[in-house]
Amino acid sequence: MKAKKLSVVTLCALVPFLSVPAYAAGDEKNLSKLGSFKTTGTQPGERIGQEGKFADNLRTVLQTIKLPDGFKIELFALAPDARHMAIGRNKGTVWIGTKKSKVWAATDRDMDNVADTVEEFSPSVAFDIPNGVCYSPDGFLFVVERNRVLMFPAAEFFMESPDTVAVPIVPQGELIPAEEESYNHTARVCAIGPDDKLYVSLGQPFNVSPPEKQDLYNKVGIGGIIRMNRDGTGREVIATGVRNSVGHAFNPADGSLWFTDNQVDGMGDETPPGELNRMPETGMWFGHPYYGGGEVFTNEYKDQEIPEALLAKYVPPQVETVAHAADLGMMFYTGNMFPDKYKGAIFSTQHGSWNATKPRGARVMVTFLDADGNAAETVPFAEGWLQENGVYSGRPVDVQQYVDGSILVSDDKAGAVYRIYYEN
Repeated sequence: MKAKKLSVVTLCALVPFLSVPAYAAGDEKNLSKLGSFKTTGTQPGERIGQEGKFADNLRTVLQTIKLPDGFKIELFALAPDARHMAIGRNKGTVWIGTKKSKVWAATDRDMDNVADTVEEFSPSVAFDIPNGVCYSPDGFLFVVERNRVLMFPAAEFFMESPDTVAVPIVPQGELIPAEEESYNHTARVCAIGPDDKLYVSLGQPFNVSPPEKQDLYNKVGIGGIIRMNRDGTGREVIATGVRNSVGHAFNPADGSLWFTDNQVDGMGDETPPGELNRMPETGMWFGHPYYGGGEVFTNEYKDQEIPEALLAKYVPPQVETVAHAADLGMMFYTGNMFPDKYKGAIFSTQHGSWNATKPRGARVMVTFLDADGNAAETVPFAEGWLQENGVYSGRPVDVQQYVDGSILVSDDKAGAVYRIYYEN
């Protein structure tokens, strides 16, 4: 069934009836009031200063970043714990998720392509790992938490107030079974598809998910990707066998869904590879827990035969990336600022390894596609956050296209967002 698209006027009329209360501490009363357009008494949230020694130090770090000829990088915003981003339409606002309890709104108020203010978004909501943020073409912001999905209609309109209309389209405890909540692999990401539905990744919490969890996980979409209508109805599991995807995007040329996937740890520095995947159709299987990355068997499943039913649905990765580089956020470039060869290419981040004895990653990659829409070549685009002494000066998380055709890169180590642009 095609998702029902609601106008802001219609949605606002329905908000009081859609506002199923969430159960995070301090949240139930506030969400009820917000859904009824009542004030909560919440004071304005935290505001992050954008200048000073810390900002100057980051600008010095950016001088070490290597880019192709003609490209430059600058500091766009200071935003503590900056993770995935959603770009607004009209105000030059960037919503920035975190793995903690805040969502930031970074706004370029004078339109010089640098954020002037970074403020806590909707402080009357008690967020729980609001990593996944995405924005619909008609102005709806979605925030996917550890175990809840919130919709903010007319997010740009309400953002100047601490009280923001918030609708829990998937109430607390209903995104995954409450007993499966974890502190591991809970950084969700989301995207609005060409079918106007909401697509959400659900990382499974283990290094390698055990056999006794497979039936449950496949049923609810843990270790996979799900989609739903924008009001939270019509949930479907559209991909399984995904260990922990923290980045996905639709190719505007053909509507196909692509996603990164993080490989199994503890098998050695150079194996298994990371993945960039393309979903040819819904219902496919992408290898986990039998494969740890690429077609490298996990230690836990190496003596087991893969069931024929899974092999019949198996899709190998489009790109096998450097092991343990931690491929995260990704996007397709559709702007007009960059040279023509980048049109339609995939930009993605490598966050960097947490346990490899030889550090790697901490860079932005670019993947060029061939005439059939498959990956042809993947090469570094921006690198230098991994210093020669093995210390990370930054850890790129997400990459998104900004309103002027430049790209933004978030960094949760520095707590910042950078802007990469091109000058002839």
